Amino acid sequence: MNKALYALGRLKTGQMNKTEAAYDQHLALQQHAGQIQWRKFEGLKLRLADNTFYTPDFAVMAADGVMECHEVKGVWMDDARAKIKIAADMYPFRFFGIKVRTKKAGGGWEVEAF
Repeated sequence: MNKALYALGRLKTGQMNKTEAAYDQHLALQQHAGQIQWRKFEGLKLRLADNTFYTPDFAVMAADGVMECHEVKGVWMDDARAKIKIAADMYPFRFFGIKVRTKKAGGGWEVEAF
């Protein structure tokens, strides 16, 4: 994989990157329109195994009351994909991978259900 695609460092816990901030604005519009009831950035921490946790980028309560976990990525790495799949098998939430769609592809968000 091209090293230019790797993040230079992690932001502090509770601090959004630009893609997450843009997605938060998208969720805010959905909340205002009544499509979701609630959202919280890094609002859940799920235990996958001893000393192994997964913190979804966004905990979301859908309009139907079902909890969802949204993971926002610019590029998916194998370890991140593995963690969300393991969490989806263990917990009774809906899990979604969210990836920004290029302007050339029409913009917006690509959504992958797990």
